[in-house]
Amino acid sequence: MFTGIVEEIGKVSRVQPGELTVNVGTVLQGTGLGSSIAVNGVCLTVTIFNSNSFTVGVQPETLRRTNLGALKIGDAVNLERPMTMGGRLGGHLVQGHIDDTGKVISIKKDGEALLMRFEVPHELMRYIVVKGFIAVDGLSLTVVERGDDSFSVALIDYTQRHTTMGKRKVGDTVNLEVDIIAKYVESLAGARSGGVTLDFLKEQGFIS
Repeated sequence: MFTGIVEEIGKVSRVQPGELTVNVGTVLQGTGLGSSIAVNGVCLTVTIFNSNSFTVGVQPETLRRTNLGALKIGDAVNLERPMTMGGRLGGHLVQGHIDDTGKVISIKKDGEALLMRFEVPHELMRYIVVKGFIAVDGLSLTVVERGDDSFSVALIDYTQRHTTMGKRKVGDTVNLEVDIIAKYVESLAGARSGGVTLDFLKEQGFIS
């Protein structure tokens, strides 16, 4: 389990069928064989590591459902180690299980911030709400606006400088993981009543 707070930007140093090697620094502390590391929000298992890099196995399904298959030597990636019990949860609960990819469709300056908008597969939009959480390339972000098939976030200056998001361009593909709590609520509500109804929301205290 992760928090969506990126610890470091790594650089891809080797791309082989089924394997990805990343040059890093701090995220290797406490890491061993079999450890998990989120790479652009994808939870992957360390198979080889040394003092300045680690290698992870990447399955064909992962390549199909994420942007990892497009990575090249020299590309930057967001990195995060799993959260520890008793640690601070600075972002939100992120599993590292990508739901789908989205596309950057606009980037606008808003003072020191960047307003970035993403086109999203329609089936994911029911999990995306204004002021709710979403993980984009492993980064915990707050939704500031949503449309029928897109949403926008605001990136503060720190986020622009310390993650890969500040280098994203219109047309880039990003990994998306929606809030797991929204999916659990949908599943539980569907099991009980065939869907989320006004009566269910009133019963659970969401509306009066």
